[in-house]
Amino acid sequence: MQGRRHFLRQAPRWAAWAAAPALVSSVQAEDGVSAKAITIGSTAALSGPLAALGLDLKLGIEAAMAQLNARGGVAGRSLQLQMQDDGYVPARSVENVRKMVGEGSVLALLSCMGTPNNTALLPLLEEQNLPYVAPLTGASSLRRPGNRHIFHVRASYTDETQRLIQRLGSMGMNKLAIVYLDNGFGREVLADALKALSAQGMEALAQVALDTGGKNLPEVISQLLAARPGAVFMATAGAVSQSLVAGLRKQSPSLPLAGLSVALSNDSVKALGPLGSGVALTMVFPDPNRAKTPVVREYQAAMRALGQSEFSQGSFEGYINTRVLAEGLERSGKDLSRARLRSALATLRGLDLGGFVVDYGSSAPYVGSHFVDLGILGASGRFVG
Repeated sequence: MQGRRHFLRQAPRWAAWAAAPALVSSVQAEDGVSAKAITIGSTAALSGPLAALGLDLKLGIEAAMAQLNARGGVAGRSLQLQMQDDGYVPARSVENVRKMVGEGSVLALLSCMGTPNNTALLPLLEEQNLPYVAPLTGASSLRRPGNRHIFHVRASYTDETQRLIQRLGSMGMNKLAIVYLDNGFGREVLADALKALSAQGMEALAQVALDTGGKNLPEVISQLLAARPGAVFMATAGAVSQSLVAGLRKQSPSLPLAGLSVALSNDSVKALGPLGSGVALTMVFPDPNRAKTPVVREYQAAMRALGQSEFSQGSFEGYINTRVLAEGLERSGKDLSRARLRSALATLRGLDLGGFVVDYGSSAPYVGSHFVDLGILGASGRFVG
């Protein structure tokens, strides 16, 4: 009887002792990490004028995660994506990420979308020591030595712009009209274009700002055509680019048009049909429709496994970015933490994903690739050269 009373008196202590390991485990567990899963956060335009780009990106990330999970995940854990819609509004991007971080639901960020949106996220990355892989922007303003939390994958817009203008100049198109989105992205690419033109001894006959929603599109088209350029350089992205190409083509079918990799989504290219034929676009990854390299073949297999038979630059970018993140997670080991992931990503040197190489060098800014190619759209919507 006395033993029973002693046991009962000690019961609260036993209960506290039994609960202690679980409590300690909960405190020590990193945000977004459980015994079975790793959750990665993202915010992108899943609605609004750039929705097609955001949805394409999301599809590629999901295809890569599904493929990796089917192979056992990363260090025995499955990958999960928590992507929030921001409609390409920077304030909503910040709100989305702050909420995910505040809820402790994500380990890191992957491929948040847009130059102004990513610029708005910078203070939050520092505040939370949040590792971030592959922003969907090539803005050079985000590639500074102090940005130690960001691991870029794609080449910069500066790289793309220089390559494109050099190619146009080599084809004798020395007098360009520039149309740019009237936001941070467009103005930064405009500055890059003017520098590249000056370096090549070329001339900008017109610099025309285009509203992100296309409200001033008729006036923009009139100004561009009035300049009588040898070609139009498009520093634009999203649905408005589709309307711009269609409007210019209908009034001047033979006028050469050229833009960066983000100018036209897969849906926009399909919608343009024959009107898109002949448009020149930079590519910061290999052509996703040409299964010449192992990484393209693996991407196509991942897409088909999700029931997708169409391939695009946007979804391929999402796929590549996820593969880079997965490599960093794998090298972090079982005891995952944000600090370990940052350190592991910084060690990536000459990572060959199968025809696409990522190398972060020895210090920030961490920029994995400077790959830029040029493609010309054919009537089928695929690159023909």
